[in-house]
This record gives sequence, C-alpha cells and structure tokens, in this order.
Amino acid sequence: MTSAPVRVAMLGCGTVGTGVLALLADNREAITAKAGRPIAVGPIVVRDLEKERQAIVPRALLTRRFEDALEADVVVEVMGGTTPARGWILQALAAGRPVVTANKDVMADHGVEVAAAARAGGVDVFFEAAVGGGIPIIRSLKESLAGTRVRRIAGILNGTTNYILTRMSEAGTELRQAVAEAQAAGFAEADPRADLDGLDAARKLAILSSIAFSARVLPSDVAVEGIGGLSPHDIRNGQRFGWVCKLLAIAEQAGGGRISLRVHPAFVEGSHPLAAVRDSYNAIYLQGDAIGDAMFYGRGAGSLPTASAVMGDLIEAVRFLGQPARGLQAAEGRPALLPPGESVSRFYLRLQALDRPGVLAQVAAVLGRYDVNIHSVLQTPEGERSAELIVRTHPVRESSITNALTELGRLEAVAGVRACIRLQPDGL
Repeated sequence: MTSAPVRVAMLGCGTVGTGVLALLADNREAITAKAGRPIAVGPIVVRDLEKERQAIVPRALLTRRFEDALEADVVVEVMGGTTPARGWILQALAAGRPVVTANKDVMADHGVEVAAAARAGGVDVFFEAAVGGGIPIIRSLKESLAGTRVRRIAGILNGTTNYILTRMSEAGTELRQAVAEAQAAGFAEADPRADLDGLDAARKLAILSSIAFSARVLPSDVAVEGIGGLSPHDIRNGQRFGWVCKLLAIAEQAGGGRISLRVHPAFVEGSHPLAAVRDSYNAIYLQGDAIGDAMFYGRGAGSLPTASAVMGDLIEAVRFLGQPARGLQAAEGRPALLPPGESVSRFYLRLQALDRPGVLAQVAAVLGRYDVNIHSVLQTPEGERSAELIVRTHPVRESSITNALTELGRLEAVAGVRACIRLQPDGL
C-alpha cells in the first residue's frame, strides 16, 4: 500500500457531505485498507463560507473557488441541483478527474452528456448514491445483474412520500398534517412539491430504467401522478380489502419492444414485500428472466445512508486511479414507449351517488360502454339519499377508465368521482 494520500475535493458540504466526513473520521482505517491509500478531503467548495456548520467540517478547507477543486485527484459532488453542479461535473471530467456524484437531477437529465465527458476525459464517473440512498442498486444493475433481462422494476423510491403514506395509513393522519410531520422529522423539504408530485421518484426511475433497459430514458418519459389527491378515507377503505397504499415507480417491458414507465399511488396487497416498507425506507423490487424476483431494501435518504453509497464509489475511484477508465456505458438510443393511455391496470373507484333505484345500473352501463369490467361493487348508505359506491375493476386500459370517469361525472345521479387508485400490477 502506498502511503501517499489521495486528495479528494468535495463540491458542497450539506447533509450528505457532512455524512461523508463523519464516515471518513469514524472508519478511517477500514476505508484506507479498502482503498489502498489514505484519503485526504480538501478543498471543500461551498456557496456560503459563513454558514453555520457542524464541528466535523474543517473550516480551513472551505472555499468558494471551483478551480481549487481541480487540483485534487478525485472530485466528489454532493451539492445537488443542476446549477452549478452539472457544469462543474463536466469541467472536472474534462480536466481528467474521476467524479463521484449523488446528483439524481444531473444523472437523470444529462447522463449521456456526463458519460461522453467522462469518455473524453479518460476517467470514470460513479453515481450509486443518486438512487436509493444507501441501497446498492446501481452497481447491482450494472454488474451483478448484467446478464439478466429485467422485465419489471417496481419501487418505492421516495422516502418522504413513503413516510407520509405510513402516517396516513397507521394513524389516519390527513395529508397536510402528515407533510408537516415529515418536515419536522427532517424527511421533507420546506417545499415538498417534487416529492408529493412524484417528480423525484420519476427522476430516479429514469436512471434505473436507462441501465436496466439499455436505453436513454428521460424523466419526461415517465407518466407521473403524485399523492396530493389521496385521503385517509380511501386508505382506510383499502385496508378493508387487505391493501396498503404506496407511491410506486414502475418500469416494465410492455411487448412489441416497448416499455411502460409510470409513477403513481397504488394499493399493494398486504402480503407483498413492498407493503411492509414503512416510514422513510425505500425498496426496489426487480423481476428478471434469470433471477425471478429480488428486492433491495434500505434507507433511501439521509446523511449516513447516502454518504455510505458515496464512500463506496469513492473507494472504487481511488482503487482504480491511474488505470485505464472503464467508461460509463450510457445508452444513447431512445426507447420505444408505451403511451400512457395504453397501460393496463386494475382500479379502485369511489363514487358519491344518489341512493335510489337504477343508479347502480346507470353506473354499470357507463363502465360497460368503455369496456370496464367490474370485479365487485360495495355500496354504503350515507344519510337518507346518498350512498358511497366502491367499484373494483378487472384489468382495463387507462384511456378507457379515463373516458368512463368523465362520462360518470356527467350523470345526474353521480355527485362526483371521489377517488381513482390503481391496484398492484398483475404478476407483481
């Protein structure tokens, strides 16, 4: 083992960056043994030199000058966002510096550009921490499962929404209150819209799908529905049937060489492993021709779990310093996508209707006109003249259910369509 330390520049030093410093301090001997050389962090490029930071952050190493980072051997980017992170990553790669990044935004939207810059610079880029925090899913897909044809990915990829849905399911908490609790616990940002609207999960799904299906998948390819329309009432109704509500990110082979990409709430059977994923934990459920079913589970966010993934990549980057780059094999071909309207699901529908003879027949007639096959109907009286109808469907196209619900909303006997939630995909 050479005694010369490897200089590692860090871009950003927030939650994840502080976790990297903590891991290095606590596990220095083990990390040095695995990397083959000591690791010395510095400089640390930050936007605000005066910001209050934890004592573990050496203030003497802080700088606002990105150019200082190019004097290091390896660059670690943990600042998040696209600007200035994307430009700095590209500059580091062009300067021949291997890059370790936890940036899902850059890798989802600009992964091909980053891969091209790495090849041109003759270095590697590592991004395990961009998806799933401490869950080793990127390397598993790229290496351990490289010989498997992945048929489906179904994941809980956002710890914030999973925490919120856990509170709504187990405590009956309203959405707004559950969001406030997630913020107080440090799981949700002050502006949680990217989480609640499913956009964060869509970015992560795009990264996973690009690797699994060897195609350039963009976040805009993913049909997205967030959790903003969910209510504890529907979650309780689902529990009556043995279901648990989750925000699922799904990518699957859809036949004809096409893939289906979507993020949406779904009721999952209580016996399925994904149903047991609680609080801020994440899980990625894979189905493939060689492995059958496999699930990766763990903390999907937070300082130390994400820092663990960063550190694993950093150790690998250090071990291969000075050797020919292996190259990030980013597929540039675009996938053939299944249009969202052709996706097939089973559905839970909740309607508010007048409680009088013939109403159920009207509802069934509308559904039938759009080839929506009814699995079961549960009618619960509400007062003297109103009733709640819960309809479970057999598999049906998204376009058909959308058109049927539009017509149902026009019926005089139907006060409103209160909920439309997909059920666990068949075969999952």
